[in-house]
Amino acid sequence: MKHSVTVVVPVYNEEESLPRVMPALIGYCHARNWKIIVVNDGSIDVTRQFLNGYEDEKDVTVVHHKVNRGYGAALKTGIARALTEFVVTIDADGQHQLSDIEALYEVCRLSDADMVVGNRGQQTSGWYRELGKWIIRKIIQVLLPLPIKDVNSGMKFYRTSLAQQYAPLCPDTMAFSDVMTLSFISDRHLVVEQPITINKRRGGVSTVSTRTAFDTVLEILNIVTLFNPMRIFLPISLVLIGAGLAWGLPFIIAGRGLSVGAMLGITSGIICFCLGLLAEILSTIRKSKIY
Repeated sequence: MKHSVTVVVPVYNEEESLPRVMPALIGYCHARNWKIIVVNDGSIDVTRQFLNGYEDEKDVTVVHHKVNRGYGAALKTGIARALTEFVVTIDADGQHQLSDIEALYEVCRLSDADMVVGNRGQQTSGWYRELGKWIIRKIIQVLLPLPIKDVNSGMKFYRTSLAQQYAPLCPDTMAFSDVMTLSFISDRHLVVEQPITINKRRGGVSTVSTRTAFDTVLEILNIVTLFNPMRIFLPISLVLIGAGLAWGLPFIIAGRGLSVGAMLGITSGIICFCLGLLAEILSTIRKSKIY
């Protein structure tokens, strides 16, 4: 299919990487008749001036945010403008190999998947960041079944219609990648993985920090609450009720009635359960506005 894939590239202060990345990307996509959307997210270096030179390039769309709105916001802008059947997101720092895009495409075509995640394996950076990713992955696994390992990979291949449907639910921050993946999984779309190779960053500075990890955990809780709030509220309510009963049982056996602590635990558990039911209703209403 002509123009069946659009490559979306979010960019922020990548003046060192773009002179190497853009010519290779354009040549790769032109050979396959694919489209490119580059979103400059309010860069304060010479990124804007450099990208202006590609505004007249065939099948290349350059979009500028007036101010820095965030990694997720840049991806939302690019995905919203895609008109092809599929869209793939890659980073602008040159870490992703272009040959992997076609590999993701083939996996998507053969498996009829709705999302293909580029699994970076053990090729990623530093123990500190890897520890954060491990913790986030374990939190997700507690909340819902997780068929993939590299949830926050920046290279993902989507069906455009679904990506555009779920993008409004995702945050404007770095947590976009995690939340988009969880949205697909939570709504029972087929998500698979394909190993990819990561190059070392040759320029620019990564914006991922400890705060990014905390933001990601909060956004994960938010998206799980949207799609299946009882996964959060039900366990909490059962723990509170169970703790209340365990606390109050000795008093009951001793014939001293139900203690204040036991009543507090049981009542809190019932309230939490009711809040979960209310969240289920609100979730249904909110999702009905998306579909």
